[in-house]
Amino acid sequence: MDTRIFIPASGAGLGYGTLRPWAWFAIGAVAAASAIGCGTKAPYEGKSEAQLERMLHDSDPAVQTQGAFGLSLLGPEARPAVPALIEALESPNALVRQNAALALGSIGPDARDAVEGLTKLLHDEEWSVRRQAAMSLGKIGPDARSAEKALNEARNDPRPLVRSAAEEALKKVQRSN
Repeated sequence: MDTRIFIPASGAGLGYGTLRPWAWFAIGAVAAASAIGCGTKAPYEGKSEAQLERMLHDSDPAVQTQGAFGLSLLGPEARPAVPALIEALESPNALVRQNAALALGSIGPDARDAVEGLTKLLHDEEWSVRRQAAMSLGKIGPDARSAEKALNEARNDPRPLVRSAAEEALKKVQRSN
């Protein structure tokens, strides 16, 4: 068996080097793992809307975050979880708040009941939460018109990503039906 493989040589130029037998095992293991996957899946994968919603009520913020993120992947199908997501907007954990806002935005206009909670998040201490709240209000669209004043204020946020998200959200909120 030829154990030569083309590898960068030390110094200038490229050359052929010989791999030790254990290196072939490592290369084979990496190739096999990439071909079949590592066997672990995210906690939200394969879960129903109801299961993901139950994750929002777990005492562990990491589980709550995963539940909210999983709901964001369902889009409008996550509509039954809107009340639980609105509740999650008040979490003491920033990642839970951010992912709850993300999920509400992915639901779109059917998340109109969350406009008040998302508007409050435009004043959150974490800029990433403020940005996500603005983007989600934009995805709710004209039904989020009550947030116009707060979105206008967010256009003066110290963070440029929050400012641009608020600007884009305002355009979408101000569109007529």
